[in-house]
Amino acid sequence: MDIILKYFPELSENQISQFSKLEELYAFWNAQINVISRKDIEELHVRHVLHSLGIAKVQPFKSGAQILDVGTGGGFPGIPLAILFPEARFHLVDSIGKKIKVVKEVAASLELKNVKAEAIRAEEVKGEFDFIVSRAVTNMDEFVKWTRNKIAKKHQHELKNGILYLKGGDLTEELQNFPNAKLFDLTNFFEDDFFETKKVVHIPLKKK
Repeated sequence: MDIILKYFPELSENQISQFSKLEELYAFWNAQINVISRKDIEELHVRHVLHSLGIAKVQPFKSGAQILDVGTGGGFPGIPLAILFPEARFHLVDSIGKKIKVVKEVAASLELKNVKAEAIRAEEVKGEFDFIVSRAVTNMDEFVKWTRNKIAKKHQHELKNGILYLKGGDLTEELQNFPNAKLFDLTNFFEDDFFETKKVVHIPLKKK
């Protein structure tokens, strides 16, 4: 928990309690349904929780914001963001049902009222969202195809509505079709070596 508080010192007592429960909850559920590698479960707070919260450093979500987390896996980045922004609404989706079972159990244990979890393909999701978040589930061309028609027209944040994507490494080739993409280096926000090549990619999108 110390590393979360280091970068997010304004947490409420309830948020601190929720974040502090994540390790035990994921250790329990991961032993039954593998959603995180064994190596990563030991580094949960840095490699999953803090990594997810990198999006919050780039764009905090306002009250009433609608966020879609595509390919959420065990609930990242959606669960940590939902803890941090209790007034925003989060729809977490993954095509693998057993992963969504873990998400639902974790959300229920944390009493997260702002989380909806659904086993569904991204293309089949109904509704419009301010931002679509994800952690490197596929290449950007494919991801944009899945999500372009789910972007709300009305903007209420500093960044324009669109995609906020957590990804690492050299993204030059992958983003060549997206000249308006903006990259935010997570080393600007977090000191840990894990973030050396990690970025948040923002791509503004208009609904076609």
